Amino acid sequence: MSVRQSLPLLWLLSDARNDAGLEEALQALPKGSGFVFRHYHLPAEERRARFDALAALARPHGHLVILSGEEDWGADGHYGAAKTPRSGLRLATAHDGDELQEAIAAGVDGIFLSPVFPTNSHPGAKTLGVFGFRVLAQQSPVPVIALGGMNAARARELDWPRWGAIDGLIS
Repeated sequence: MSVRQSLPLLWLLSDARNDAGLEEALQALPKGSGFVFRHYHLPAEERRARFDALAALARPHGHLVILSGEEDWGADGHYGAAKTPRSGLRLATAHDGDELQEAIAAGVDGIFLSPVFPTNSHPGAKTLGVFGFRVLAQQSPVPVIALGGMNAARARELDWPRWGAIDGLIS
């Protein structure tokens, strides 16, 4: 099985909003899920310490640990713009067909396509909706991860195997 075929189905993305519940959420995720550490709000030293602590908690559960940013702190891969060359797994963000095609052309291993539904991260932003998401996602030879307003109920509505959330996985 290739890396692209074996990306986790469920992803938790960190954020200032969900920081207080991350330890519990990481332990509750199914074994072998994905965790994207963002935490842009923290100063560099605090951000590194928080990454190390959460990565140490995630790894015994078999979770992939992905880092957003330019740093290389021993993560399994990186998350961000498709054009930025990085080591390990490369997971890109896309919000429309052009960005999706850019990510595919860049040879990334997975694409977070968003926002599918209204989201607290981008209030009032135009959403893809179920139909728009599926039309774009089905064009990709690379695994696509649904993001934006996702939770278990919306994942069932979308009927897509890979999805991630910031708020939707924190109790």
